[in-house]
Amino acid sequence: MSLKDKTVLITGGGTGLGADMARGFANAGADVWIAGRSPDTLARVADPHDNIRTVTVDVTDETAVGAMFDFTGPADIVIANAGTSMSAPMTATTTEQWSAMLDVNLTGTFLTFRAALRRMKGRDWGRLIAVASTAGIKGYPYVSAYCAAKHGVVGLTRALAQECARGGITVNALCPGFLDTDMTTRSIANIVDKTGMSAQDARGNLERMSPQNRLIDPSEVTTAALWLCGEGSHGITGQTISISGGEA
Repeated sequence: MSLKDKTVLITGGGTGLGADMARGFANAGADVWIAGRSPDTLARVADPHDNIRTVTVDVTDETAVGAMFDFTGPADIVIANAGTSMSAPMTATTTEQWSAMLDVNLTGTFLTFRAALRRMKGRDWGRLIAVASTAGIKGYPYVSAYCAAKHGVVGLTRALAQECARGGITVNALCPGFLDTDMTTRSIANIVDKTGMSAQDARGNLERMSPQNRLIDPSEVTTAALWLCGEGSHGITGQTISISGGEA
C-alpha cells in the first residue's frame, strides 16, 4: 500500500498505539503529523523519521485544536487516538474523574473531527478514524466512566458517517481489546495495587478477556487503520471494527 501525497494527523501520537500508527503510515509513504501534550515524547517518535512531524496540543481545548490544524494545514486522514483511562467502582467515581474521561476520550474526538471536517470541506476523499475500544461496544465493571465515553465515541462515529455519506469522506471507529502498551501496563499496576495480585496474574486476567487468550499488538490496529485508507475502502463507513481476538 502506498499513501504517497496523503497527509495524516494522529492525536495521542507520542506513545503506544499512536506511535505505532505514526510509523506505519510513515512507512506507507504518508506525510505524518503526530499531536500530543509532551513535545519530548513526540520528538522521540518523530526524530528517526523524515516524514513524521510534531505539533503540541491539548485535545480538550477547543482553541488549541483549531490552532493545531492552522499550523499543520488540512489533513487527508485524521485519527483521533488521544485517550486516557481510569478505574473505580461507580460509587467511588468522582465528578472530576467522570468529566476527565468524557473530556479527553469523547470531547477530544469531537473537537478533532469537527476542526478536521471544517478544513476538509469540498474534498472528494478523506478518512476520519476514531480509536474507541471494546469498551465502546460492551460493558466492563469498574470503568463506567470510560465505557460511557467510548460508547459516545462510537455514537459520534455512526452519526458523523451519515452526515458525510454523500461525499468522499468515511468515518469509522477501531475498537481494540486490551493492547500490549504502556496504558495496559498501568492498568496492571493499578490491579496489583488494589488487589495485591501479582503482575503476572493480573496480566493473565486481562489476556483471558480475549478468546485468543492474549493482548492485542498495536500493529494489528495499525494494519486495520491502513486498510480503511486503502483502495476499495470507500464503502466502509459508520463501522465499529472490533480488534479483540473475538471478544466483542
